Amino acid sequence: MPASEMPRRSALYMPASNARALEKAKTLAADVLIFDLEDAVAPEAKAAARDAAVAAVKGGGYGPREILIRANGRDTPWCAVDLAAIASSGAHGAVLPKVSGADDIARAENLLAAAPATLALWAMIETPRGVLNAAEIAGAGTRLAGLIVGTADLAKDLRCAHPADRWPMLQALQMCVLAARANGLAVLDGVHLDIADMGGFDAACRQGRDLGFDGKTLIHPSQIAGANAAFSPGADELERAKRIMAAHAEAAAQGKGVTLLDGRLVEALHVKEAQRLLARAEMIALRG
Repeated sequence: MPASEMPRRSALYMPASNARALEKAKTLAADVLIFDLEDAVAPEAKAAARDAAVAAVKGGGYGPREILIRANGRDTPWCAVDLAAIASSGAHGAVLPKVSGADDIARAENLLAAAPATLALWAMIETPRGVLNAAEIAGAGTRLAGLIVGTADLAKDLRCAHPADRWPMLQALQMCVLAARANGLAVLDGVHLDIADMGGFDAACRQGRDLGFDGKTLIHPSQIAGANAAFSPGADELERAKRIMAAHAEAAAQGKGVTLLDGRLVEALHVKEAQRLLARAEMIALRG
């Protein structure tokens, strides 16, 4: 399947310095696990966390989950060592924080030159400059698989409010989705920081899906089920998709390029979207 179409409904950050969390991750229903060497790890624990992340990936046991490791930023003393370790770890991808331009991608790819060709790079867009350069970033490099929005850092740098509905950042979120889609990349939404606010979290998931995100980054296992539900095609959507496919097939058999379903026009673009939804549901079902 194309990398941009893989199910990534839920992407859970896990501190690589927490051995218990890395072990528990093997039982969680997240589509993506992001072993974190950056924000969640104190400076004195960076080296040990790096070793633990690599050992966990090499040890296996994570089933179909996509495993990413978030390195420290390019301006830190740990970045180059982190990327070298990730390159040999067997992880599916390396996450680069606070990407501000295409040169950040070029530098990371140089550091990953010896890594297997299957190792993907993910760029975090979490600064005003990163948002303004999102299109440039999304078109850079050969390893780039997706963008991840870092809304907490973005709100801090913008000096804007960070309410549950995230209205001060909607333009930035849309710019990231536009940049990703224009370049055939996946794109993941930012975290919801209030673990107790499940109503707000569910609303943010629905908003992210409506904006076009593939899934949501998470900070706690309790958020996995909500994200998986929000970013999965619903029963009504799938039923309509099947009806669209049937109506189109009937029209095609009669030599027609378009038809009507429930009084609404059905043409090629609707058929293509119906196919995408049905294929996505199948991939989610296969993942289990």
